[in-house]
Amino acid sequence: MELRQLEYFVAVAEERNFTRAAERVHISQSGVSAQIRQLERELGAELFDRSARSVTLTVAGKAALEHARAALAAAGALGQAVGEVTGLIRGRLTVGMVVGCTVTPLFDALAAFHRAHPGVEIALLEDNSDRLVEGVRSGALDLALAGLAAAPDGLETLTVISERIVAAVPPDHPLAGQDGVTLSDLVSHPIVCMPYGTGLRTVFDRACAARGLQPVIALQAGAADAVAGLAARGLGVAVLSESMAAAHRDRLAALTIEDVETPALLALLWRAGQGPAVREFVRHARRSFAVAPA
Repeated sequence: MELRQLEYFVAVAEERNFTRAAERVHISQSGVSAQIRQLERELGAELFDRSARSVTLTVAGKAALEHARAALAAAGALGQAVGEVTGLIRGRLTVGMVVGCTVTPLFDALAAFHRAHPGVEIALLEDNSDRLVEGVRSGALDLALAGLAAAPDGLETLTVISERIVAAVPPDHPLAGQDGVTLSDLVSHPIVCMPYGTGLRTVFDRACAARGLQPVIALQAGAADAVAGLAARGLGVAVLSESMAAAHRDRLAALTIEDVETPALLALLWRAGQGPAVREFVRHARRSFAVAPA
């Protein structure tokens, strides 16, 4: 009995189809079928009922499935344990990032990690920050770069940016020329900002709610450049972070929101006690973002 036979058996059991299982394990369908037949001969029982269009497990197959999964998991754990000792890391690393992310140090960290550990498959997923946090909590993501209103409980964090939010307006706007504004001043104008689920929007919404204010959100966009572009065309006052607004100082003036001091955060998140791949990626991220260990 070989591990590859157990891998093919689990693939067929989960896919319920020999063709899809073969695609999953990257060999021919005939190869999968032959290995499954050999496994059945060794066990002395048929593992699949092949009489219907969809392949189903026999009673013996159902009994074998969890043991096969456990054997594969144990083999993977063995490889990881040895890898930690020898410095060889394999497996898969799933990283989440905010929609429209242009934070190049994250890409630098991914590239450095890939060069150092080419045996690790990297998956990169985009989503809004709220769902990224939940993805890390649930284990669907190993790490995520997310915008936050505050560091989430129960997760490790590496804060990359901590900035106040500002209002940004074009030169001909009624608020232009002022050094700062209050939220009350601001909400008398249409607002252009990021959507729900982003850290910057959460900071703004919480500040308004604390003062009983109800801003009119005229337009929403997931990328800072889009928010700035809409505001520059007179469609509303942009709510951005300080660095986001600074990138558009040629067409927008940034105004301090005097009664909002809570910063918007951009942070890398992961669960404590993760394996060597996560620890190694965090090390590369600290270097790329030039953030000292806490």
